Amino acid sequence: MQHLKLKLLSIALLTATTSTMAQSLDKMNWLNEPQQWEIKDGKTLVMDVPEKTDFWRISHYGFTVDDGPFYYATYGGEFEAKVKITGNYVTTFDQMGLMLRIDHENWIKAGVEYVNGKQNVSAVVTHHTSDWSVVQLPDAPRSIWIKAVRKLDAVEIFFSRDDKEYIMMRTCWLQDNCPVMVGLMGACPDGNGFTATFEEFKVTQLPDQRRLEWAKRQQNK
Repeated sequence: MQHLKLKLLSIALLTATTSTMAQSLDKMNWLNEPQQWEIKDGKTLVMDVPEKTDFWRISHYGFTVDDGPFYYATYGGEFEAKVKITGNYVTTFDQMGLMLRIDHENWIKAGVEYVNGKQNVSAVVTHHTSDWSVVQLPDAPRSIWIKAVRKLDAVEIFFSRDDKEYIMMRTCWLQDNCPVMVGLMGACPDGNGFTATFEEFKVTQLPDQRRLEWAKRQQNK
């Protein structure tokens, strides 16, 4: 019994160790690949977001579109995803940021959206139909960081101006125990396109919370 407890403890400690994956941008995949894009030094993605593109389903407007560029890799389990975003926003609804996507009816996008000449931190959560939450920024920062943390069946979304102090902007539901496409998105519903730059994208795998709790219970038997 003692041998079993030690073995279970070792497994728990191994599972609890987080691993940071600095995502290799060269090995990711496109949904709706734009005509103009490039990867610089394997770490920075610059793309020209095509005109008249968006991600939205039904609510309020009555239409569904799923044609914005999305550059992604697939992850299972729990994780933290983070990226620095810089855009030369021009037209209302120009937007860029992180996307977490299970399929065309279940996804989250979060980042900056340009509305009436102002930058806003914005999140759209979609489960068959889309919603939209938006908070105007008092200034126009050149860049911001967006972070999404997937824990069990929830995703916490944060933004930061300096990659040090993060402010929560949304918590929402996302189905757990299934793979998720995680990556970089842009959209330009009403304009003629704009240039979006993504830097420092990385995904940090987190230990599964239910697995940790199970291992803890085994130690106490």
